Amino acid sequence: MSVLFGILAIAVLTDATTLAQTDRNSPPINYESTKPDDNVARLAEKLANSEVELQWDEKHGWLPSFLEALDIPSTSQTLVFSKTSQQNRKIRPSSPRAIYFNDNVYLGFVQQGDFLEIAAVDPKQGAIFYTVDQHNSKQPMIARSSEQCMSCHESHKTQDVPGFLVRSVYPKKSGHPDFRLGTEHTDHTTPLQNRFGGWYVTGHHGGMRHRGNVFVDESQEGNLDRESGANLNRLPSVARPELHLEPTSDIVALMLLEHQTQFHNFVTQASWTARQALHQQATMNELFERTADYRSDTTQRRLDSAASELVEYLFFANEFKLTSPVKGRSEFAESFMSKGVRCSQGRSLRDLDLQTRMLRYPCSYLVYTESFNALPKPILEIVKVKMLAVLREENDSETFAHLGARDRKAILEILGETHPLFRD
Repeated sequence: MSVLFGILAIAVLTDATTLAQTDRNSPPINYESTKPDDNVARLAEKLANSEVELQWDEKHGWLPSFLEALDIPSTSQTLVFSKTSQQNRKIRPSSPRAIYFNDNVYLGFVQQGDFLEIAAVDPKQGAIFYTVDQHNSKQPMIARSSEQCMSCHESHKTQDVPGFLVRSVYPKKSGHPDFRLGTEHTDHTTPLQNRFGGWYVTGHHGGMRHRGNVFVDESQEGNLDRESGANLNRLPSVARPELHLEPTSDIVALMLLEHQTQFHNFVTQASWTARQALHQQATMNELFERTADYRSDTTQRRLDSAASELVEYLFFANEFKLTSPVKGRSEFAESFMSKGVRCSQGRSLRDLDLQTRMLRYPCSYLVYTESFNALPKPILEIVKVKMLAVLREENDSETFAHLGARDRKAILEILGETHPLFRD
């Protein structure tokens, strides 16, 4: 066996779904060397060409202009006071970090911070990280920032690709997490009692409890007084609400933030898996003089596995069941739903439930995003087939038992009218 054949055989026969072991800067991914094509990169190009002009704000710097330019609602504001980010020396309970987001961009703002932190979803490459210096100048400077972000933003918690995460910790009164008590990366499957540690949370959630708004009592082996942090109408005074764009850290925004960060990671994982598998398959086909469309069982298994994980997540498999209704304390929920594309019966995948689950129709609204629809065609077709099997009740797996017949029918009808992938 030649050295070349041995290397190629290992590359193909290994089920390389653990993407962290793969160099993201090698073909076919080329993460660092590929020019980004996300909303922030497009804004940077417009700034360079003097097509747009942003205004400096004396209180919040470039923040208001960037929110407007990127179409991010201020009502999406969530506040995290744990020292778990790049500017943690300036983050504390009295000066929390604000996170704002839409379907494709996340923006972090720290009071008196040196820069804005922005992460955008590139349709092909996934999460791309940027900073914007918070200094008054003629126009803001957007810089790509990668390596220093990867220590937190590329691990098995982000599906082993550069990605996003929401973290729940046990915070001390200083804002430092007490790592002896553990930390958790959260999404829609996480029980509410384990969420929001180190975050401020406004809104009603009835008898359910979470870790938000409170600090570890170090004298009592890390106990949290969850009652004092429950069902808050407004931010605690220690958070200094007057310093922020909104007087809230909305529980509905937090729940959607948790869902969509991991959705983007699963899409990127599926995209990278497909591109790597097909790249390696093409190399082997050439080596063995096979037809270009030949696909091995190993390649097919890799595509199928990544597609299955994405479909399970987008249909809210294993979603934590709400035991009390949830209601936010801002206009965020209404704004969020108003952006939904609707079928002829007025239904949208952005319709919220918040009684026993997050969405009225449990299929992620992010299936309309560029990144989902830009998945390599071979894996996008597999995802489509798997989704249709679930919605047509051809897949009776317990994984999808939470979807009743009416849910499946409604989702299928909504997608059939509003999503190009399903219109046929």
